[in-house]
Amino acid sequence: GPTICGLARCVPKDIDAAGEAVKPAGKKGRIHVFLATSKIHREFKLGKAQDEIIRLAVEGVKRAKGFTDDVEFSPEDASRTEPEFLVEVCKAVIAVGATTLNIPDTVGWAVPEQYGALIRRLYESVPEFQSGKAVISVHCHNDLGLAVANSLAAVHNGARQIECTVNGSGERAGNASLEEGVMAVKTRGD
Repeated sequence: GPTICGLARCVPKDIDAAGEAVKPAGKKGRIHVFLATSKIHREFKLGKAQDEIIRLAVEGVKRAKGFTDDVEFSPEDASRTEPEFLVEVCKAVIAVGATTLNIPDTVGWAVPEQYGALIRRLYESVPEFQSGKAVISVHCHNDLGLAVANSLAAVHNGARQIECTVNGSGERAGNASLEEGVMAVKTRGD
């Protein structure tokens, strides 16, 4: 059956609410916490330095682990985050128990070659992705009409989970389309 997931900002009250919401799911419960990591978001949205972002991300994952063993973390706006900092964030949250690392293209900025290369860099730089201890997930927005293409480029480069929506529904131009992704993987299994 399905995994039941609650999404929460890296804010204690949000994580606690998500924990209560997924409690009835038992072992099938997951909490997905997120925190912006890109330079533009650090400076203009959060007003925080890199070390503070890592501290808040680690605290968020630890708090979520108090409710469930299945914790996913998203470095929001990952596609515009400095790759070396993104590697550092991934390693830090995996070290405290995140098992899925979602790499979102939050504002639909990425193109397949660049996004695939970013996923490949993460896969090669974080040993837990290669060992299977942690999974790379992707969450692409369709602002440039590339959400499915970016998701497929990510799978080709090490991602093992695609976050998508029926008919590509979602904010702004939408997200990766579930049915297009499924058909692409099914017909192009190679």
